[in-house]
Amino acid sequence: MSFFQTENIKTTDFDAIRLRLASPEVVRGWSYGEVTKPETINYRTQKPEKSGLFAEEIFGPSKDWECYCGKYKKIRYKGIVCDKCGVEVTHSLVRRERMGHIELAAPVTHIWFLRGVPSRLGTVLDMSVQALEKVVYFASFIVTDVNEELRGQVIEQVRAEYKGKRKAIESTYERDIARVNQKGQEGKAETAAVTQELDKLHGTKERQLEELEEDFSTSEHELKDLRPLKILSENEYHELSLKYGHVFEAKIGAEALDELLQKIDVMATIEVLTSDLDGASEAKRDRIIRRLKLLKSFSQTSIEPHWMVLKVVPIIPPDLRPMVALDGGRFATSDLNDLYRRVINRNNRLKRLMELNAPEVITRNEKRMLQEAVDALIDNSARHSKTVIAATGKKRQLKSLADILKGKQGRFRQNLLGKRIDYSGRSVIVVGPTLQFYQCGLPKIMALELFKPFIISELIKRELVHNIRSANRFIEADNPEVWDILEVIASDAVVLLNRAPTLHRLGIQGFQPKLIEGKAIQIHPMVCPAFNADFDGDQMAVHVPLTAEARDEAKNIMLSAKNLLKPATGQPVARPDKDISWGCYYMTTLLEPADGKVKTFGTADEAIYTYQLGKLDIREKVKTRLVPGGEVFDTNVGRILLNRLFPEDIGFKNETLGTKQLGEITRTCLERYGFERTVTFLDDVKNTGFHHITKSGFSYGMGDLPFIEAKRALLDESEKKVETIEQQYKEGLLTKKERYTQIIKVWTDAKDRIQKMSKESLDQLGTVFSMIDSGARGSVGQLTNVIGMKGLVANPSGNIIELPIKSSLREGLDV
Repeated sequence: MSFFQTENIKTTDFDAIRLRLASPEVVRGWSYGEVTKPETINYRTQKPEKSGLFAEEIFGPSKDWECYCGKYKKIRYKGIVCDKCGVEVTHSLVRRERMGHIELAAPVTHIWFLRGVPSRLGTVLDMSVQALEKVVYFASFIVTDVNEELRGQVIEQVRAEYKGKRKAIESTYERDIARVNQKGQEGKAETAAVTQELDKLHGTKERQLEELEEDFSTSEHELKDLRPLKILSENEYHELSLKYGHVFEAKIGAEALDELLQKIDVMATIEVLTSDLDGASEAKRDRIIRRLKLLKSFSQTSIEPHWMVLKVVPIIPPDLRPMVALDGGRFATSDLNDLYRRVINRNNRLKRLMELNAPEVITRNEKRMLQEAVDALIDNSARHSKTVIAATGKKRQLKSLADILKGKQGRFRQNLLGKRIDYSGRSVIVVGPTLQFYQCGLPKIMALELFKPFIISELIKRELVHNIRSANRFIEADNPEVWDILEVIASDAVVLLNRAPTLHRLGIQGFQPKLIEGKAIQIHPMVCPAFNADFDGDQMAVHVPLTAEARDEAKNIMLSAKNLLKPATGQPVARPDKDISWGCYYMTTLLEPADGKVKTFGTADEAIYTYQLGKLDIREKVKTRLVPGGEVFDTNVGRILLNRLFPEDIGFKNETLGTKQLGEITRTCLERYGFERTVTFLDDVKNTGFHHITKSGFSYGMGDLPFIEAKRALLDESEKKVETIEQQYKEGLLTKKERYTQIIKVWTDAKDRIQKMSKESLDQLGTVFSMIDSGARGSVGQLTNVIGMKGLVANPSGNIIELPIKSSLREGLDV
């Protein structure tokens, strides 16, 4: 297919892509000629060698509209094939599309189908990978055919021979006995000597019969055991071929597998396997189902199993494996050229050996080397210890076709999914406590670069400059007009922020940029859970949508204020937590007045006014009513202020509000009022929470973490219980397992009691208790580790160690 046939095809002109096995005929159909020489370019002329890896008569001309010999030049000769050099006069871009091929002197298996997990060749032939590898790499033979009729005849011959030999042994024995008896009767020998000789003859007969029986059973077993797909070592093959060479046929290498695969009738095998499925055991059933799936796939896609064995190797276009001239007359070349060269050299050597009728040992070794060369070309890293390294002396592993495609540095992830994109940047993220939910803080110097085309356009529109070059100079001069224009552009723009890894759609969201000083991107604290971001050095990428369609999508679909729900569960992904929920908890905690007298107010506004005058603590219990003439109840100013941020019909929440309660209110708000009102609520709660936790001055030090006085007595009590259990075990009253279980239970109960003590030992109005109880940070379990005891721990195998760590982190652990 030439360049001009494909240049008008759009990348969107297809519905789907399907990868399938190519037959040798299809590979030859792709090819523009066979590559028979390993040479690349001529070192004197710097032109591609004929029939080589860069041959112009196969892959197309190196220069536009010019043949190799120079007879035809210019576009007027387009499409003519030079009668002298055989090169078609066409565009040099065809060297990116035209493929060649290598006709292999011997078939080789495709390493993906041999070594892949599960092995496709192994599944089709119902053999293990180890057995197949022995055959493919010329270590063992495989039986490809057994003549049942001849086998039956040979077994009959062996039986007849066995009967004849047995009869001969018995007749010889009878003759010898008669001779010895005759000697005894004639008095020529003593009775003892006769008896001894008879015993000797009897022993000889028994031994001969045993040997004959053993030979017969071995031969019969060997013949009956001969079946297609049986693996034979080289010694076994030579031994069996000398005895029964006419009964069976065995081969070695990919050639043998090719023959076996060609014999497989896919439809007939499917029918046999389907009938075998009914009475099969569980393990066998799994294997049959696996084979059925693969064979049905072959049948549905019209793929022949023997296509997994290669007879033709395709060669990719030369411009996809380039050779670049360096200083000093040297060349940098793609690793693929070295790998193709190895295949061509070994293939040509094998052809020559076969023409010369070289000994089997030599040709077999060359076939194995050809198999290894093709393996290295297709997937060098899958060959374990046999990887091919570069000839430069640096022991660098060559990158094969599979290595170019797979992994993080492969074509898909590095170049297609991980493209470097214009109008994008990345920086470290920090919290932006003053931002609104849909905003992000964008450093001015980053925004200047991202929005440069828009700034240039505006500068030309305002006639401050007249062309792009002078506009760039104007921007570099740091003129104040540039920053004014940037402010205007940024106020109406939406940028996309992305944090890797993007595991769900909330990994990329739209934000309205707010220009800030510094070099770090600021993000709203409540969008962190969606990105799974924290501020310990995380980085985020910024992208500017350019087209009207993309900008509209970013503003109306991808904006953070419209993405409050987690796609996986439908629950709100943004909710007040950490310092925000701690601030709200602080506000809504009810304190008894210091003098014991609860103040009463006519309205809630009066209570707030008194607080603003500094005459009332935000947490102090007061009596008031929400509306004139309403019911009087106990509350505090913090609860009144926080409830005014909630939508009206949610009702007055007269309770201490932590992370859990605020999450419930967020969900209710979303269900009743939608995104817009919820975003306003979240921003209001954020500002209030941050403000009041700052005003509270809450912090904690070592003095806020008390020692537990009763802990020592509890540990002593537990140790005594353990001693009792040990004593009972020594007396045989407990099994080893019962002893272990009871000891673990003693220490688990001790830890639970210390956990309860840890919580009770805290000041209920202190910072540590409020931090845990609000759900802002930490847990009772962590508190127990800090001031109680670490307790039982597991060993590397996951079993709990009987001996607990009795000290706490506050006390310090023993070494």
